[in-house]
Formats: sequence, C-alpha cells, structure tokens
Amino acid sequence: MTEQVLIQFRADKALKQEVTEIYENLGMDLPTAFRMFMVRSKMVRGLPFEATLPEMPITRTEAKKAFHELRRQAADLPEMSLDEINAEISAVRAERNR
Repeated sequence: MTEQVLIQFRADKALKQEVTEIYENLGMDLPTAFRMFMVRSKMVRGLPFEATLPEMPITRTEAKKAFHELRRQAADLPEMSLDEINAEISAVRAERNR
C-alpha cells in the first residue's frame, strides 16, 4: 500500500452535513467521496466536472437599456478621423512594447 497523508480543510458546517448525507445515501462516507474526486481529477487531468459560469440571460428590456446607454456615452465622444484612430492605436502598441 502507498504512503497515506492527511488532508485537512475548512468548510461550512451546514454544507458539510448536507454533502455527508448525500454521500451516505449513496453508500459511502465523505473521505471515500473525496478520494474518488481526486482519482477522477487525476484521470481527466482537471476538474472531474464542467466548471463554467452559468449563463446570465438578459431580457430584451435590459438589452435595449444597455444599448441606449452605450449610444448616450458614445454621443459625447469627439469624432476621430481614421488617421487619428490609427495614431492612437500605434501609440498604445508602442507603450505596451516598452
């Protein structure tokens, strides 16, 4: 058998209790569930589940409001020629390369 190590971390008490009950209903204890998590993480070389932020749906009203706010902000900006825009881009690139 390989050498064993102790892993400790803090968790919310209520969350731990809820999760413990879930795993007990599945017929295992919390340490076994965590070992399974680590083995699976090793197998997939990452998190063993999809880790993405949930979509935040935006309503049509919110989208229109955001659009009109952006237009209002853009209306206050001075008009720039293509040469001025390119000069500004070049200046930013030169600053970034320093």
